Amino acid sequence: MRRIGGLLRSRLLGLLPGRADWAAARRSPRRDLLAGLTVAVVALPLALAFGVTSGLGAQAGLVTAVVAGAVAAVFGGSNLQVSGPTGAMTVVLVPVVQRFGPTGVLMVGAMAGLVLIALALARLGRYVRYLPTPVIEGFTAGIAVVIALQQVPAALGVTGAHGEKVWAVAADAVARFVVHPKPAALAVALAVAALMLLGARWRPRLPFSLLGVAAATILAELAPVDLVRIGALPQGLPAPSLGFLDLDAVGMLLPSALAVAALAALESLLSATVADGMTVGQRHDPDRELFGQGLANLASPLFGGIPATAAIARTAVNVRGGAASKLAALTHAVALAAIVLAAAPLVGRIPLAALAGVLLATTVRMVEAGSLWALARATRGDAVVLVLTFAVTVIWDLVTAVAVGLAVAVVLALRAVARSARLEQVPLDAGEHRAEEHALLAEHIVAYRLDGPLFFAAAHTFLLELSEVADVRVVILRMSRVTTMDATGAHVLGDAIRRLRGRGITVLISGITPGHDQVLSTLGIADELRREGLVFPDTPAAIRHARTVALGGADAAAPVTAVTA
Repeated sequence: MRRIGGLLRSRLLGLLPGRADWAAARRSPRRDLLAGLTVAVVALPLALAFGVTSGLGAQAGLVTAVVAGAVAAVFGGSNLQVSGPTGAMTVVLVPVVQRFGPTGVLMVGAMAGLVLIALALARLGRYVRYLPTPVIEGFTAGIAVVIALQQVPAALGVTGAHGEKVWAVAADAVARFVVHPKPAALAVALAVAALMLLGARWRPRLPFSLLGVAAATILAELAPVDLVRIGALPQGLPAPSLGFLDLDAVGMLLPSALAVAALAALESLLSATVADGMTVGQRHDPDRELFGQGLANLASPLFGGIPATAAIARTAVNVRGGAASKLAALTHAVALAAIVLAAAPLVGRIPLAALAGVLLATTVRMVEAGSLWALARATRGDAVVLVLTFAVTVIWDLVTAVAVGLAVAVVLALRAVARSARLEQVPLDAGEHRAEEHALLAEHIVAYRLDGPLFFAAAHTFLLELSEVADVRVVILRMSRVTTMDATGAHVLGDAIRRLRGRGITVLISGITPGHDQVLSTLGIADELRREGLVFPDTPAAIRHARTVALGGADAAAPVTAVTA
């Protein structure tokens, strides 16, 4: 226990920030400050919108952007990452709010934070790169559609729409809108979305989301239109509280907490990877990034915030703004805190339809049609994984979609690897023997070379092919090119050897690598062959013994099994 405690202490100290993390901030503080202010302007409407969409309200979105954004900036493993509420996270949180209420969401966030810290201590951050691209693209596109569907009631000015799934709620909102249409809300949502999309092409650096929200708010104040507003917001951050803790609910909330932690880890590490690719010389530490996100998700619920993760869109704005250190992300959080303190009454007057327009435009930007089309045409397997992950995300939920997408991707990958395994008959080097002897060897000795993996997915085919060998006295199995062998493959090999020996065929084994030899010895597959002297270090030695058997030598009566390299 003492050794384990020392190891955990050492890993924890390695995850904490040091002086070197802030060295870059001293080189160009002005650029970092300007980049942080730019991100804050972009993040404000998004934080409000995602807070509303999550079900906990605009205040929760602002608190998350401030608290989680600051904590993740200080303790995270990327100099460029900007964290806060995201659309993907709201997709996971909406069912939690419906089942367990706001306190359940806070509890889930804290539990997810602990899971992320555990992942960081276990050094599992590096393994996110093994997630297949079709799964990532599929659930990203699915999330975009789900977020867009979530905005339908607000965009149509409909309240009280209900349904078990987000698409059912959207359908109910449309039906209510047809009966009692409110064109003002729809016009505002579409106008804000169009301004963002068209403005981004005209002047990419201008914060058209903020401009659109401001214009919609002014219109709502001056014109006699019926638009639902955000409502009153407190001027300042709430006092920290542990009132949401409910240890009796841990068991019920654990699946949701694991889903939130998985999403936070995935989205944060993907965002950090994207940020690294947009710069020269910046590289994130995946385990420290998980640690920072874990602390952020522990801190956010204390102030009533929702679970957070790094945001690819805000991180990209940060990078394009010239950020080079953590100071930029920290400035973004401080600027949002100042807005909460100074402008809460103004923020409360923003129409919900305007925020719906912001998110509708955001979903359009999330989907890269060219990338999806390229993946769909790459291979049939990639297309299946992509479409399946997308469909399950929209119809059921994100966690199920990732699980299904991964499962199908793994099955297809195993199928491809299994197909790469070959059992190939190869010619024997007859040397200078007489023609009669050559004919005898060709008739009674067969050598097979095993190429590729011999594991559970490929073993059955191997057994069928090898068991069909006929009209031979000696079979040589060359194993030097076997790349992988598991217990199933070893047992199938032993079964094939027993079947051949039962038919009076001598089996010789050659070229077993040390790693595969250990598997065979542990399972007792090669013990009998070793006792009979039928395992050879190389193929020439096995061939010499096979010739003795085929020519009717002293060993001819003994059943011989040869596996050669």
